[in-house]
Amino acid sequence: MPEWFSIHWFYLATFQSFDWESPAFLYGIPLIPLFFVLRWLFHIRFEQKLEVAFFEQSLKSDPSTLLRHFPKIFISLFMAMVLVALARPQKSSEKVEQWSEGIDIMLVLDISESMQIQDFKPNRLEAAKKVAHNFIEGRFQDRIGLVIFSGDAYSLSPLTTDYELLYGYIKDINFNNIQKSGTAIGSALGVATNRMRESETKSKIIILLSDGENTAGNLDPVMAAELAHAYQIKVYTIGVGKDGKVPFGTDIFGRTRYQENVLDETTLRQIADIGEGKFFRATNNKALDNIFKTIDTYEKSEIKENRFKDTQDFYHIYL
Repeated sequence: MPEWFSIHWFYLATFQSFDWESPAFLYGIPLIPLFFVLRWLFHIRFEQKLEVAFFEQSLKSDPSTLLRHFPKIFISLFMAMVLVALARPQKSSEKVEQWSEGIDIMLVLDISESMQIQDFKPNRLEAAKKVAHNFIEGRFQDRIGLVIFSGDAYSLSPLTTDYELLYGYIKDINFNNIQKSGTAIGSALGVATNRMRESETKSKIIILLSDGENTAGNLDPVMAAELAHAYQIKVYTIGVGKDGKVPFGTDIFGRTRYQENVLDETTLRQIADIGEGKFFRATNNKALDNIFKTIDTYEKSEIKENRFKDTQDFYHIYL
């Protein structure tokens, strides 16, 4: 059976699934009966009448007389199908391909003991993990890696576009990942730079977040910043924490303990200047979130797209 010879083409659902190129023609279908009414009126008005008388007994009813309506039904269907065809029923499917040159980004997070301080809710580290997660969600085809540090620096993830993998790594970050105490900012920058030095991407970025001063490691932070700059890596630094005494857990009696916050803002600023980036200071969760949003707007790669539209016509079915 040919494709067009099917009742399927006249289902309401079929008509609703079409995109109509010229839907105005469909409004002509309800007017088809009007055509025959006008034709009948024209016939009455202008056709010559010949009166013929018959005896009543000679008038007989025959079902075959109904066939005289067949031409009108046929031409009505013909006109309706032509109007449907002129309305151009179609189905379209659109395919969108997106791509981007991408940016290489290393997130460098401080997990030293002081990141347990609770001037951020629930603490500094958890706040940093949350904004890092949200930052990754806003990226498209950028390769992102993770470095964590306290007394040592450790590459948690190489540059990757597997964001689900990164979410898992971020979730598992805790203060026990590195046993050695201290804050090795220079070493962390060195590890991040080493991960990116062979990258051929035009834009390479390090985002370093810390709440202290360099007290460990075997690489000076300024020297590490100059090394990153030599590999054309831009460095953003974020200093976390309020000045002065900040809440730091509770004692055995449940009373809040306080600790003096020490942040080497000068060195973080210097690192950002050498890395041609920018220094930010975050004193609460909202400020930290806004900083990552700001960096996100600074470092956006251009997203390009191709659109392919495939259109299939069905007017021939009705013709």
